[in-house]
Amino acid sequence: MRPIGILGGTFDPIHYGHLRLAEEMLELAQLQHILFIPTGNPPHRDAPQVSAAHRSEMVKLAISDQPAFILDDREVKRSNKCYTVNTLRELRAEIGVSQPLCLLMGGDAFLQLHTWHEWEQILELAHIVVGYRPGYTLEERIHSATPALRAHYQHRLCAVDYLSKHAFGGIAELAIPKLEISATLIRTRVAEKRTIRYLLPATVAHYIYKHNLYTPC
Repeated sequence: MRPIGILGGTFDPIHYGHLRLAEEMLELAQLQHILFIPTGNPPHRDAPQVSAAHRSEMVKLAISDQPAFILDDREVKRSNKCYTVNTLRELRAEIGVSQPLCLLMGGDAFLQLHTWHEWEQILELAHIVVGYRPGYTLEERIHSATPALRAHYQHRLCAVDYLSKHAFGGIAELAIPKLEISATLIRTRVAEKRTIRYLLPATVAHYIYKHNLYTPC
């Protein structure tokens, strides 16, 4: 059974770095589709600069031309803190226990996984698929992680074909070229009235300008 991918984030705003990562993982991990889940009230970082409604709409615009990318706005509708483990529990209840789920993330996020709420339970609900730069593997960096996270990494590391044969529990690594684009860069350029062309889809750029997002008060 082909897995369903889950890509969460503030998407403040969504850009080609997010989209290229998702496209690569869709292909390399042989996913059915990917759910883009904008965070409503993130517990691990400062509040996003623009509202959840704006961020959700920008994701919707950015993924509109890829049928395998689907907006899931459940977190932006919540008023309380949004924890990944709770979202995964909801999804698991909806799709059943046998459907493989893959939580997609970058290497930096994975190395901070131990700071997430009930992080060990995540692997009882989904696989984790980690994207890293070619030639710069997670194995070379895992020594800096906590002993508990290192143990999970060492015992659960798996090949891609494991993801479709089991519903959860594996950690797979994919070499994915990284685009040097960040949401911070885009917000800064908008505030400085510099071009953001080719950093994100034109529809998203138009939305940002139309609604005067990221401009100084």
